[in-house]
Amino acid sequence: MRKEYIDDPKLLALREVLEQREAERLSPLATLSINSRRRCPETLPGHRLAFAVDADRIIHSRAYTRYIDKTQVFSLVDNDHITHRVLHVQLVSKIARTIGRYLSLNEDLIEAIALGHDIGHPPFGHDGESILAGLCVEHGATSFQHNIQSVQFLDRLEKKGRGWNLTLQTLDGILCHDGEVHSRRIAPDRSVTDFDGFDRKLTAKALTPKLELAPMTMEGCVVRFADTIGYIGRDIEDAITLRLIRRAEIPDECRDILGDKNGSIVYRLVADLIANGSNNDAIFFSDNIALALQMLKKFNYERIYRNPVIKKDYESIRICYRVLFETYMQDLHGANQQSPVFTDFLDDKPPTYRDGHQPAEIVRDFIAGMTDNYFLRAAAALGCRIPDKKRI
Repeated sequence: MRKEYIDDPKLLALREVLEQREAERLSPLATLSINSRRRCPETLPGHRLAFAVDADRIIHSRAYTRYIDKTQVFSLVDNDHITHRVLHVQLVSKIARTIGRYLSLNEDLIEAIALGHDIGHPPFGHDGESILAGLCVEHGATSFQHNIQSVQFLDRLEKKGRGWNLTLQTLDGILCHDGEVHSRRIAPDRSVTDFDGFDRKLTAKALTPKLELAPMTMEGCVVRFADTIGYIGRDIEDAITLRLIRRAEIPDECRDILGDKNGSIVYRLVADLIANGSNNDAIFFSDNIALALQMLKKFNYERIYRNPVIKKDYESIRICYRVLFETYMQDLHGANQQSPVFTDFLDDKPPTYRDGHQPAEIVRDFIAGMTDNYFLRAAAALGCRIPDKKRI
């Protein structure tokens, strides 16, 4: 019989050495791999530490593979150099691990959180998230939130409904990663110590979408800052490439402190966090850096994210979302076994998934997992008008 792992005493000894190194070199505020917790306890032979296993599981998930065709900011743009979701999470991982290395935090945990943090994003980015949230509420489900959906995929849908059994610390960091919220200082919320507490935290967020959560670990705090650092300057570069803005239009106050190129923006934000260190169990920006970042976010929202030029196809996408959602709801109620919601989604899920989810939640999970292209093909098959990719 094939063995999934090699139970070699030498490898077990190597793991013990790595665990000892963590205890000796990491900050007292860091999360040690030996303190990881899984919902279902495992005993894995071999050399890998718990959070490194999490990162590997996320990379090998089907949901991670679908990152390749998920919108970051700009949808339906005919330009191969525009950032997609897969590049964003890699940038976040790199930035966060750099910060974590200088603060002597656990880089394996940081990598796992960063790689998994956006897995729950639906087709067409935040616009798609807003549309799907409205449809969920309209059909009796809680409002859609991509961070909760990331946990749903990794913990309850992958591996034919078994989930990847990721650690508590990784799932918590993914749930609490919200880089859209502007923060000068983030401190970990260490009140959550087990999965019961995590589940209560997730439920509270589901019922109150505007509830602000703090990660339970310093590593989660780092990823939350890195999420912002990873997109703020990169989105500016993409917008300049698409001629939506000019570099000279970046506010002088931001240029003077952070620079006007992605490289300088990332460098100065990262350097400030590192220079401030992890003081009083928190990481934070200096006052002038935090203010410049807040102004830069405002600029991005006004000139990029709400730019009518990139919203031209919003109405078509909104109609496609509604047609797909309502059609799949009808297919579930009518037990239409030929529908894609059965053939492409439910067929490999256990009965416990179908029994434990309302029809609207099943449709939510199916649509949220679609790539942009799959979404458009499915909508076209139902007679929707599909917008074409264009050069802006």
